[in-house]
Amino acid sequence: MARPNENRGRKRRDDDDRDEFVDKLVFINRVAATIKGGRRFSFAALVVVGDQKGRVGYGHGKAREVPEAIRKATEVAKKTMVRIPLREGRTLHHDSNGRHGAGKVLMRAAPPGVGIIAGGPMRAVFECLGVQDVVAKSKGSSNPYNMVHATMDALKKQTSPRGVAAKRGKKVSDLVARRQDGASAPDAVNSDA
Repeated sequence: MARPNENRGRKRRDDDDRDEFVDKLVFINRVAATIKGGRRFSFAALVVVGDQKGRVGYGHGKAREVPEAIRKATEVAKKTMVRIPLREGRTLHHDSNGRHGAGKVLMRAAPPGVGIIAGGPMRAVFECLGVQDVVAKSKGSSNPYNMVHATMDALKKQTSPRGVAAKRGKKVSDLVARRQDGASAPDAVNSDA
């Protein structure tokens, strides 16, 4: 017979794990395999998992029952998590395009207060990632699998000023100052006219 305290400890660890990550069910598909006696149904689930602090992953799971498929997909998503650099912890550093198969996405950084302007699968990825302000558009396939893959492709292309400065052997302040000067250059031209 198991001691009562053992089960409590396990349960508490599971609850802590659930609190750490946010998971979103993006898509469930019922698939059928034709066998000798008829059809055998199973379910495929697409899940996105993130910590809302810059880490996100996605997973796909198949099983005979929906909860089991979701559990498998969640485990895969937790194993494939990647860290994405965010500006001020709320938006992207720069615009980027992503592609997977026929799925194409465009993502743009947005000022504070804009919110997440994105549809379906892309919105789930941004919410799990912790992005608060972004404008995104899906230009290709509306297949949820392709959209999630393309969104992750675009996110993996994100670079932070710190990472670029390290590669180029410069200071972060030089790059950020240049970006702000470049943004104010058109205003200077218009004021002279």
